[in-house]
Amino acid sequence: MVARQDLTTDPGLQEQLLQARRGTAFFARKLNELSDAELDGGSLLPGWTRRHVVAHVGYNARAIARLVDWASTGVETPMYPSVAVRDEEINFGATLSPIALRNLFDHSAVHLSVEWRDLPDDAWHHTVRTIQGREVPASETVWMRTREVWVHAVDLDNGASFADIPAAVLERLLADITSAWAARGSDAGLLIKVSGTDRTFGDPDAAVVVAGPLAGVVQWATGRGTDGVTAGAGPVPAAPKWI
Repeated sequence: MVARQDLTTDPGLQEQLLQARRGTAFFARKLNELSDAELDGGSLLPGWTRRHVVAHVGYNARAIARLVDWASTGVETPMYPSVAVRDEEINFGATLSPIALRNLFDHSAVHLSVEWRDLPDDAWHHTVRTIQGREVPASETVWMRTREVWVHAVDLDNGASFADIPAAVLERLLADITSAWAARGSDAGLLIKVSGTDRTFGDPDAAVVVAGPLAGVVQWATGRGTDGVTAGAGPVPAAPKWI
């Protein structure tokens, strides 16, 4: 039997879907390396165990699948009724048995992939709304998921690092983060330089220049460490709030 293929014929979108699925596979690998007992251990996110991270990533797939269904049917199906409901769901998911938690991740990831696969070209342009209230085309759901699986694979604190994340994902992530800072004006006095390139972000007249390799700069920008990052002769400042 021939495997069914994505309905979209857009090469750019096909490449983005591949990156999201690779990120899902990477998260799955780091999750499968953990024993059931290790799921109780801490993650890189304050106040969250690895269980919370897995629950969040699982329920996130379900939430994004609801947006894809919205684009497909035209029937509004929000990601979550509210942020509070999302948080309650994550806390509940963290209490599931190890096998149920692993199944949540596996089944939700497959469901989302199938929803993407069966969405025709014209529906990818239909507008949906994120939990933050942004109205975006359905194609944005692919990037929403891509950054979740790659970054949270690192958050499992099981040996993954930002150096494992593809450069294309890191570049878009850094652009997203610095754009959010600029929109809020929180990057005033701060310039970010990516080593080995001429790319800079932020205030060109900044007194503080944070520099480092792409992976290190993105790790810092997401608030997850300062490996390989410098700020002149002084200490590396905390990154402005991202989300």
